Amino acid sequence: MLAELAFSASDLAQMRFAVSPMWQVGPSFRLLTSGSANPVHRPWVEQVRPRVAAAGLDRGWLAELIPPSGYVPDFVNPAPTGPAPTLATELAAILAAPDEQVRADLDRLGRQLGMLGPRLRSLYAEPQAALPGPPGGGSPMARLAEEIELYWELALAPYWARIRAVLDADVFHRARQVAEHGAAYLFNDLHASVSWGDNALRLRRQRTLSRTTAGAGLVLVPSAFTGPDLFTRVTPPEPPQLAYPARGIGSLWEPRPVTGAAAIAAVLGRSRTRLLSELESPASTTELAHRTGISAAGVSQHLTALRAAGLVSAHRAGRSVLYARTAVAESVLAAAGP
Repeated sequence: MLAELAFSASDLAQMRFAVSPMWQVGPSFRLLTSGSANPVHRPWVEQVRPRVAAAGLDRGWLAELIPPSGYVPDFVNPAPTGPAPTLATELAAILAAPDEQVRADLDRLGRQLGMLGPRLRSLYAEPQAALPGPPGGGSPMARLAEEIELYWELALAPYWARIRAVLDADVFHRARQVAEHGAAYLFNDLHASVSWGDNALRLRRQRTLSRTTAGAGLVLVPSAFTGPDLFTRVTPPEPPQLAYPARGIGSLWEPRPVTGAAAIAAVLGRSRTRLLSELESPASTTELAHRTGISAAGVSQHLTALRAAGLVSAHRAGRSVLYARTAVAESVLAAAGP
């Protein structure tokens, strides 16, 4: 199967990159629940899968919406409004999806699966029947959005600084390709199933589409979790989206030892530097106290100071709180290295 998008000067002028949280949510949830082995993401899967299961997310709204393979409803991947929309911005766009689009997407999913699950049948019946209410209340769409937020907090937010660094590096690399070699070079290097020629972008093994079935322009979205595949989203009049595997995923979860600990300790102190080193992977206060020998009260005090300085972020995971290094902390640690 071969899809083709003809490009006008206007389409090329509107081509852009975007880092989208929802393009990390769907593929990562599929990876977690598919049961397939993925050596690249094994460290992340081993940490996150128990949290997701404990929260019941492996049998909730997302489990019905995101099957192990095949189509995922387009309304969960709205066109990014800028280069790096927040999850809240994308959830607002999901909540605002027209009922007719939601039902058309669910019809397509139902044809693929044979039938919709009970939650999706309620979503089909009344997508926006009520405004968002208290937890567990509101419209079916609002409850779906609440579950996406919970999944994000458990599975992606504690790792977002690391993931975002890889995605940003990919965008920088691609933008430089365009600047130095032009758009044709970018497309021919983007993915094995993508090629450019005769003012058209050709996509192998994608469902048939053309400029008569797609919107104007093009949004290129790097993802950390798509695996080797390319994903498309076409919902006119919005521009088509191509979600492709970002460069550098192979080293995403590799350990990053703190090599400039002495220099950092001279500024932050030994205990706080030790805690930052231990936060190579997100951890709770109890876990950090056990690893470091610092009392739980001392760990809590140091984490509070590190969080106030923007070096640590906190993410609720059930009854505990996971702490993670921020992008600022990663920059400090990198700058202090050899």
